[in-house]
Amino acid sequence: MKKKVSNKNNLKSIKLSDYNLFRVAACSPELEVANPKFNTEKIIEILDNEEIQNSNFVLFPELSISSYTCADLFLDSNFLNVCLDNLLLITDYSVNYKGVIIVGCPLQKDAVLYNSAVVVQQGRILGIVPKTYLCNYGEFYEERWFTSGKRTCKDTIKLNGTDIPFGIDLLFENGKIKFGIEICEDLWAFKPPSIEQALSGANIIFNLSASNEVLAKYEYRKNLINTQSAKLICAYVYSSPGIGESTTDLVYGGHCQISQNGKILAENQRFSFESNFIIADIDLDIINSERLKYKTYAKDNRKEFREISFFCNPIITNNLNLNISSTPFIPSEENRKVACEEIINIQSSGLAKRLKHIKSNCAVIGLSGGLDSTLALLVTIKAFQKLNLDLLGIIAVVMPGPASSDRTQNNAKKLAENLGVTCKVINITEAVDVHLDLLEHNKKDYDITYENAQARKRTHILMDLANKNNGIVIGTGDLSELALGWCTYNGDQMSMYGVNSGVPKTLIKYLIQNFIREINSETINSILKNIVETPISPELIPDVEKMQDTEESVGAYILHDFFIYYFIKYKFSPKKLFLFANFVFSEDYEKKYIFQTLKTFFIRFFNNQFKRSVMPDGPKIGSINFSPRGDWRMPSDASKYLWLTQIDELEKNMEV
Repeated sequence: MKKKVSNKNNLKSIKLSDYNLFRVAACSPELEVANPKFNTEKIIEILDNEEIQNSNFVLFPELSISSYTCADLFLDSNFLNVCLDNLLLITDYSVNYKGVIIVGCPLQKDAVLYNSAVVVQQGRILGIVPKTYLCNYGEFYEERWFTSGKRTCKDTIKLNGTDIPFGIDLLFENGKIKFGIEICEDLWAFKPPSIEQALSGANIIFNLSASNEVLAKYEYRKNLINTQSAKLICAYVYSSPGIGESTTDLVYGGHCQISQNGKILAENQRFSFESNFIIADIDLDIINSERLKYKTYAKDNRKEFREISFFCNPIITNNLNLNISSTPFIPSEENRKVACEEIINIQSSGLAKRLKHIKSNCAVIGLSGGLDSTLALLVTIKAFQKLNLDLLGIIAVVMPGPASSDRTQNNAKKLAENLGVTCKVINITEAVDVHLDLLEHNKKDYDITYENAQARKRTHILMDLANKNNGIVIGTGDLSELALGWCTYNGDQMSMYGVNSGVPKTLIKYLIQNFIREINSETINSILKNIVETPISPELIPDVEKMQDTEESVGAYILHDFFIYYFIKYKFSPKKLFLFANFVFSEDYEKKYIFQTLKTFFIRFFNNQFKRSVMPDGPKIGSINFSPRGDWRMPSDASKYLWLTQIDELEKNMEV
């Protein structure tokens, strides 16, 4: 579930750059072929738009001042002079516009014509980048008019009496942002210029294009833009002209797209005569964290670029142009079935390999009637089926205790019986009483000792049963519980193989629902549906009017999974996590509750690393995993001071 974030009343205005967010716009203006005056008026008309005025960067298509399809008119000196005059008009207009404007214009230098991208800001032309790869096949024959900019390094061009940096060796930077420019075919080339630009630090690439429409080209082009943004770990902003560019045999659709790290942030509707634009907020934290992580992004053989400074205007807003998923671990609805099947295959194959390696045909599972143990049982059955093992070798152990509810225990027993596995019911109440007596613990004192004694007794029984039957204990704990330390050390934290260790809590019900679609049994499906609808509870404290609710204790798992994803994957600060969570969840949770859950997350996450440092083997499922042998290496005694200090500042400054 993704939300296009819009104005929310529960947050005051923010400065985007404080959160490493920067706003970009890609425009497809209405135009007329070979009419620079009309085209310039339409460009300025877009620049006058309030949303565009509140953007850091505005991109226009290739040769947007002249139009792309002028053909031999590009050889007319009078026409070229008019194009230059209109470029200077846009430059003059930009005096009172703080953002960076990137437009396309044909420019002469020493009687050589270049297809050029012009970077303009506040009445100045900062630099000009000529097109490297001229399109000269099929319906294109740019070499008839233009010269490639390959040899333009360390060059300048004189416009209106001013020497301006000119060449393919230009990057533009302001300390946080560094951007490079490609022009249309540059992207389609075997070695696009953006590769060297990104290796030299460019985190945004702007592409001024004039790509016409033919059957299947749109999908290819969209994937090409997306792939380049993923490959270079950057934002890629693309703009091309609309129907007004169409002439003779060619039709243009006006495709605009903004992608970041392989994901489309914004895309327009094509085939419009009218001017249109898209806006998105680029998140530099996402780009930078991915570049830090993947060491194939390196600066060893960086090309020498001239770097030109620009001013980044501060955007003050209470609106974000981001597609923020409130459930980032859950696949989109159209891809969910395939993704769930893939996850289940990874889980069951990993377990099957372990069983085959140790030559065991027995697996022991503590079955509570909750989500986690249900998924573990279903995955174990899949593993046994892969190995053609007798399902009776799966021992599902139901262990009612002092606070176990009839609903969960009945669901557990019925599920095991109907799935054809061995079911054992072992009541732990008496054993826990004996244990507490040995500790001289008051059995009416329902403290952490009382609760953990039950968890450890259950694990003790499972381990011994596994020994007795030459089997292994299957861990049922999930990724979200590992993050929060919501597991008892040397209790449910321990097993011989944790099949759910890579699966977050919010995803588990969808995996079970996938089994419901597959299983041809109304009885089993009815039990599974009941389990999915059961509130999450440890069921450890008796004699209470209301059953324990885990989410009442630690906060909503949908919030914790949100924090886990964006903190672990992109290292978002508490301040940024709070901002995003408030925008996404404002209709569901009060700001105070979101803040308290965020604080709980950071305290528990840092306090419980020691549990993750000794976690059992388990299959890696997604890009986030807490195995100390794989994705997450953190000192067990790492201080949480830095993060809690920012949380304290949040509480003070945001009036939580």
